[in-house]
Amino acid sequence: MVKIVNLEEIKKILEKINPIEIIEEGFVAYSQGKVEVPPVGEMIFDEPPGECHIKYGFIKDDDYFVIKVATGFYDNPKLNLPAFDGLMLLFSQNTGHLLSILLDDGYLTNIRTAAAGAIAAKYMAPQNVQRIGIFGAGTHGRLQPIYLQKVLDCKDIITWGIDQEELAVYEKDMKELGFKVQTTQNPEDITSTCDLIVTCTPSKKPLILAEQIRKGTHITALGSDTPEKQELDSAILKRADRLVVDSIEQCMSRGESFKAMNNGMIKKDKMIELGDMILKKEFQRQTEEEITVVDLTGVAIQDIQIAKAVWNAIKDDTKSTI
Repeated sequence: MVKIVNLEEIKKILEKINPIEIIEEGFVAYSQGKVEVPPVGEMIFDEPPGECHIKYGFIKDDDYFVIKVATGFYDNPKLNLPAFDGLMLLFSQNTGHLLSILLDDGYLTNIRTAAAGAIAAKYMAPQNVQRIGIFGAGTHGRLQPIYLQKVLDCKDIITWGIDQEELAVYEKDMKELGFKVQTTQNPEDITSTCDLIVTCTPSKKPLILAEQIRKGTHITALGSDTPEKQELDSAILKRADRLVVDSIEQCMSRGESFKAMNNGMIKKDKMIELGDMILKKEFQRQTEEEITVVDLTGVAIQDIQIAKAVWNAIKDDTKSTI
């Protein structure tokens, strides 16, 4: 019988899971060639603006494979609806039978993305981060500072957005979580004061210019996950001392690296894959003066890992009650 798991159950299960650890293990397996990930399936909608991503794959010689469908419709908050939705389907790799439907409303996608941002900072951010700059006051703009606390000690954040009302609510909510918060509509307020910057918007034009970036800055770019999106001036990637990507193959067709290659700013050989960087210290930040960029487009191994972790926790709970 197929096990259907709703969002409330999923949130309870996640309290028993360390997403950062399991996602990190997944990136390593991916870079070691142990994971099969077909090209992303996607639909892009113009009016209203939105997108649907289908990501799927499996770890070789594992018990499961996962298909994830996630949507993002960015005008939904105006309708008092969440911007994100989706689900994950977990199948047996041995029989092809559907084992579980995780009705997560896109929540697991957001958590695995937050975990990836924390992994990027764990290895590539300056040793003592003084201030965190966030571009985007939505779901990811909230989750990133929260998950960054698991790998560094800095609660001083400044967040950029285009809607002053949204920024006001953001500031109130994040202060209640113990953060020191400033909001702004001027990108230079972030680039001039922050040594760790996270971009998490659906922007289709650069929000930050290369000349604004100070030495020693780390940038995690996670909003640009389709061929149309771009948050960083491509010259930033050219200037960067280190450029890490979640998937070299995927970043050939989407993300900041894709844009930079199309703009003639970088070549493929500049990209270091995240799993390789985790394994090899020589690929990690070496000095406090380096400018580093991690380009995250979202890879199916993240969905595989978090769906498996939820399913295994469910099985463990079932055994303990027998």
